[in-house]
Amino acid sequence: MTDNQETVEAEDVTPSGRSSTLPLRPPCERLPGPKTSVCSRSYFVVVMVFFHVYIVNVIALLFYVHYSSSSGQEDASRSLDAPSGVHHQQRPESRRTPPSKPEFMRDVSLTRMEGVRVGHVQKVSLVPGKVHEMRTLSLKPLLFEIPGFLSDDECRVVMQLAQLKGLMESQLMVQEGQEELAKELNLRPEEIFNLLDINQDGQLQLQEVLRDGIWLTPENLREIYAGLKADKDDNGLLSLEEFRLLSNDAFQRFLLQRGVKRSQLVRNSRHTWLYQGKGAHRVLQEIKERVTRLTRVPHTLVDLSEPLQVVRYEEGGHYHAHHDSGPVYPETACSHTRLAANTSTPFETSCRYITVLFYLNSVDGGGETAFPVADNRTYDEVCLIQNDVDLMDTRRNCDKSNLRVRPTKGTAVFWYNYLSDGRGWVGVQDEYALHGGCVVTRGTKWIANKWINVDPDYQRQARYQQLVSQPPEEENDEDLTMNTHIQKPSIHQDL
Repeated sequence: MTDNQETVEAEDVTPSGRSSTLPLRPPCERLPGPKTSVCSRSYFVVVMVFFHVYIVNVIALLFYVHYSSSSGQEDASRSLDAPSGVHHQQRPESRRTPPSKPEFMRDVSLTRMEGVRVGHVQKVSLVPGKVHEMRTLSLKPLLFEIPGFLSDDECRVVMQLAQLKGLMESQLMVQEGQEELAKELNLRPEEIFNLLDINQDGQLQLQEVLRDGIWLTPENLREIYAGLKADKDDNGLLSLEEFRLLSNDAFQRFLLQRGVKRSQLVRNSRHTWLYQGKGAHRVLQEIKERVTRLTRVPHTLVDLSEPLQVVRYEEGGHYHAHHDSGPVYPETACSHTRLAANTSTPFETSCRYITVLFYLNSVDGGGETAFPVADNRTYDEVCLIQNDVDLMDTRRNCDKSNLRVRPTKGTAVFWYNYLSDGRGWVGVQDEYALHGGCVVTRGTKWIANKWINVDPDYQRQARYQQLVSQPPEEENDEDLTMNTHIQKPSIHQDL
């Protein structure tokens, strides 16, 4: 390349259109010093700007913390200095409405004892300085026996407290005075009929007329209807028109004339309830603590369960086979957690997860606790009546039961009325827990029942515990808390 060519390539066009020739610099030649000076000053300015911004932010943050702390202290001071009953209005943005049905995490598990095998003996520590033996009586239901659970003095105190409070009839044939009560309420026959007609089908069946007060067969009922000339169409059912002809007084007199005795009643006994909370007799509180250690159920669940029920059976007294708890369906609520259930739920049952039964005396004759289908290979209601033998009739067929526990003073038996759900909570009803009290042939029988109530619906049980544990800030909450134990005897029914 010639010098002329280099000159042509370096030409540039000026604004006037003329070309000017600029000398070319060597490729490795650097710009003079002033460029480096400009870059250094720019870098310094940027750093200083960021530094000042950082300092300003720190100062602003310190001021914010200082004034926020002062404001909080002033609000707290005003709250403490405010007179009783005066409440400052909460800011709208901080007001929160609690959910009507909060969801609770499953953080409680129910310990379930291991039966191992029938006859297996475990050592349990229930009172200081003493070891009790707990023997497995059956696996279906899971049933245990603990001799010497109560001392002789404790048995005596419980019976005396029950007598002091007074025992009431566990049932009657047909309640005396109902006619007078109906007159006082001014109830018409149609209204009484609708009260008895549980399934509202316009007909009264055996179980609706007699409920669970008398142990009679359908043949007995037809004989009664025929004697009273009430069942005109002889179909074993009572219509409203037929019911009008059947008064309660005439029905009761007819039963007595036909020789229906107290021994034919589903349950023939007297009972009362003994409170075990704060302020109760020392023995009653100690029994509750012992039950908590025995069953290993959380103390809160035991505290919120039913009071201690004391029952006395005279000679001829008995209790036909029954379940302490019923199955829980979506339309069924537990009696003890009804406050936290859907108020539209039409049915309720006593959800007694565990039954602990104490024998307060040794019975001279009879009075065993019978488990008709304990450890049966299968359970079916058909198997309860075979060859005209009704296993639920403990008055006649108690000796046909698979297992009978003889009442011995101070001994306790306990069993689970529900199976486990496999996740540490209550599952479905254990149908094998069917049990009853054999007829007392000689002497008197005293027992006590401690039921531990647990709702198979964990969320419902948790909501109930939250309701009853809330501080009595409002009048309604205070009434709820104060009346918890007072209402229980009327809420829980004998099954």
